[in-house]
Amino acid sequence: MERNNPILQNIGDPHELEKMFRKEPEAFKIEFPYAWAENPDSQILAAWNERLHFKETDDLEKVSRIKRDFMAMGVLAILAGISTRVLFHFVEMNTIAPINLIFGIVPFIAAFFAYNNLPRKNVVFTIISLFLLAAVYLNILPLEQKDSIILAYLHLPVFLWVLVGFAFTGNEYSVSSKRLAYLKFNGEFCILYLSMAISGMMLTALTLELFEFIGINIEDFYIENVVVFGAAALAVAATYLVSRDLKLAKNIAPYLAKIFSPLVLITLLAYLITVLWAGKNPFLDRDFLLVFNGILLVVLIISIFSITESGGNQKKNTIDYINMVLIILALIIDGIALSAIVFRLSSYGITPNRLAVLGVNLLIFTHLIWIMFSYGSFLRNKNGPAKIQDAITKYLPVYGLWAAFVFFVFPLIF
Repeated sequence: MERNNPILQNIGDPHELEKMFRKEPEAFKIEFPYAWAENPDSQILAAWNERLHFKETDDLEKVSRIKRDFMAMGVLAILAGISTRVLFHFVEMNTIAPINLIFGIVPFIAAFFAYNNLPRKNVVFTIISLFLLAAVYLNILPLEQKDSIILAYLHLPVFLWVLVGFAFTGNEYSVSSKRLAYLKFNGEFCILYLSMAISGMMLTALTLELFEFIGINIEDFYIENVVVFGAAALAVAATYLVSRDLKLAKNIAPYLAKIFSPLVLITLLAYLITVLWAGKNPFLDRDFLLVFNGILLVVLIISIFSITESGGNQKKNTIDYINMVLIILALIIDGIALSAIVFRLSSYGITPNRLAVLGVNLLIFTHLIWIMFSYGSFLRNKNGPAKIQDAITKYLPVYGLWAAFVFFVFPLIF
């Protein structure tokens, strides 16, 4: 019995075919394969075939890509967990420094970015070489609590952070927008990782309590194996989720920036007023000077986080003026800290700690000056937000170079 196909009945009337599709798209899709099979040479049906199936093909490719990315993430997460657990064993044996644990996580995040971006061979070679050089050099250093060694440990994460940024940007490492995207990634990653880590801590507490209830103490085994493995694997999983354009972190980050900027400003002003009233002196009090520098880093991070999450909005708003005040306040703090460091160097002599703090403060002071002038021009309508973003992103490699200098050179000269 011949099939009564409405598509074939109206094959010469494109308007009627469109009307049929819009009225009952599912029925149209059911009838279409029969019409296409009977008239494979029809140009009209060929066009409809592309229209009906092009998106499905595109979706299949997208699903396939998601599956490949998920598999890559899974493999790298497992490798990160295993590597971290192995490194943790040697840390417990006191054969390597605890900072080595960073090599159980960071290289695998970099590998995920390299897998996604497919950078040129010279870029991949540079990243791998610098990771290997840092790992080998770190474990050549003596396991001593010397100031220069401790400074090397503290600056290594900064150096590796810049290397991960190199992998993130791939072949576009010199493009400001890619560097800005890396800064945004860091904010979103921290939000997501902390959220997942809190859930993991709750699960850990529940698990330990349940086993304790039946008289079995698994705390040591669970922490050494499950928690250590999970913390490392979770970092790679969070990287994957943020890179998949997860809406949770992306939607929360701008609001956090808007909330924290004014709160930090109010808290900082109150703290500085209290410091002046209490008569604290960073020139003479070493511990207070360290606190001062810690405040400076927090203000710098909050300011950059707030600026990067503004989304390059051409229209100025209250948060822009708050950011400007924060930057000026950070410059004042940095100026006081620099004066105190120079005073201590001239009064008490050169030490690796004083030189390292002086270098960091000079770098931050220069960066803040650049950001302040760019922001001032923006607020006076002399340039757009792109200039501010350039001021932030183009300076980032300088921090990496300084961190590399302290990590590689200080242990040799002190």
